[in-house]
Amino acid sequence: MRFRHGLVIGKFYPPHAGHHFLIRAAADACEELTVVVMAADVESIPLAARVGWIEAAHPGVRVAGVVDNLPVDYDSAEIWAGHVALMRSALTAPVDAVFSSEPYGAELARRFDAAPVVLDVGRETFAVSGTAVRADPVRYWADLEPPVRGWLSRRVVVLGAESTGTTTLSRELAAALRDRGGPHARTGWVPEYGRELTVAKLAVARATADPDGPVPTVFDVEWDDADFAMVCRRQTEAEERAARDGGPVLVCDTDALATTVWHQRYLGAASAEVLALAAGLPPRALYLLTSDQGVPFHDDGLRDGEHLRGWMTGRFRELLSSGRTPWLELTGSRQQRLAGALAAVDSLLAGGWALNDPLG
Repeated sequence: MRFRHGLVIGKFYPPHAGHHFLIRAAADACEELTVVVMAADVESIPLAARVGWIEAAHPGVRVAGVVDNLPVDYDSAEIWAGHVALMRSALTAPVDAVFSSEPYGAELARRFDAAPVVLDVGRETFAVSGTAVRADPVRYWADLEPPVRGWLSRRVVVLGAESTGTTTLSRELAAALRDRGGPHARTGWVPEYGRELTVAKLAVARATADPDGPVPTVFDVEWDDADFAMVCRRQTEAEERAARDGGPVLVCDTDALATTVWHQRYLGAASAEVLALAAGLPPRALYLLTSDQGVPFHDDGLRDGEHLRGWMTGRFRELLSSGRTPWLELTGSRQQRLAGALAAVDSLLAGGWALNDPLG
């Protein structure tokens, strides 16, 4: 037997494997299924994000979001009526089955004059809950879909002037985290797109140069505002892909904020487009600045700013000090910088995700 129209409601704060099991079971048992996502304003994950995540995971299922700032009180008929009214406002047709994994499922179905279908209340099929995920996302990382992982990933960005070890440090930090195994074995590393573009530009310059003239060097590469905007977009796109596929921490070798400094370094000022792209970045958990002090300049054929390293380091300090993201300047040997970076990440993880409690 299949029901005509089923209903699943929940906060999905955030959605996890147990939620997806419930929705799949309901979709299989119904000709039509509506999932109502109910979020309160005090909660940390936006309603629109939760709706989008459910839609992406369950194509063909109708998903509707409603803001529900009512408290939870199962003994109050008035509050029950308020919640149900919000649920009904998201429906386009009557329902004949209510699917739930919560003890209140039977009462909710009664209020809709629908069949109660209660699954896995004891969490024996999927031993996970929204409360558990919010308390310890690392432990339940495997129970989350890629978009949720991307939103929850703690993004650690390494930045610094030329030849100060940003790439070396970021790669070694990601590798050290992967070596810890478990969810951290998925730790991603996002390379610097600006370097990739420099290689491509230099290759084009050499291919189109006068064969009788000097071979172009990095000093002959030309940059414009559009190039820096493209660097921001490509860097952020790569970051988003890596966050969805990675572990609880994502390590990035630069980002769009750093690009604003490189833009200023080459063209005198960052454009409005580049500044807007930097302002629209997903939240950063931590910035790590590689100091230019004690690091010899190594010219690999793509660098031209030894004389500007001090200025760039200072400019990064100014930007980071004016922002709200925690940051740390790393000095000392290569081993000391890595140890400092790992200690900072460990402190970050120990602090948890600080997601607000739902209305109770």
